[in-house]
Amino acid sequence: MATAFATSSVAGLGTASLSSPSSRSPRLVSGFIKPPVAARNPLSVAGASGGKFTCFERDWLRRDLNVIGFGLIGWIAPSSIPVISGKSLTGLFFESIGAELAHFPSPPALTSQFWLWLITWHLGLFITLTFGQIGFKGRTEDYFSK
Repeated sequence: MATAFATSSVAGLGTASLSSPSSRSPRLVSGFIKPPVAARNPLSVAGASGGKFTCFERDWLRRDLNVIGFGLIGWIAPSSIPVISGKSLTGLFFESIGAELAHFPSPPALTSQFWLWLITWHLGLFITLTFGQIGFKGRTEDYFSK
């Protein structure tokens, strides 16, 4: 019994490499300690994504050019209505681009109106594209009819 304890070593201390539990020759068995069980992933589906579990579908974005096209038109049309002192947001943005290109090698100043129109125009565009993606995909997948 003493030789069984003397020949067994702590993994990593007495051996050059860590070995698997099945390759160790002296193994202590007790009724109080349960045998090791291989960890299983209860969420894994055999054969899905090449045998790997993924939280999202492979094509989670489900990119559709209709959304990009209609979203761009859906943002340019309302942002081209002249409501800001008789000018449109798109017009002010493009006007500020032209003013900044007039002195091209130097960048726009931090106090330039260009930054306000740039951030406002693109924020509106991205919000429109996001809601367009939600609405278009929700409708094609009958999400709203449930």
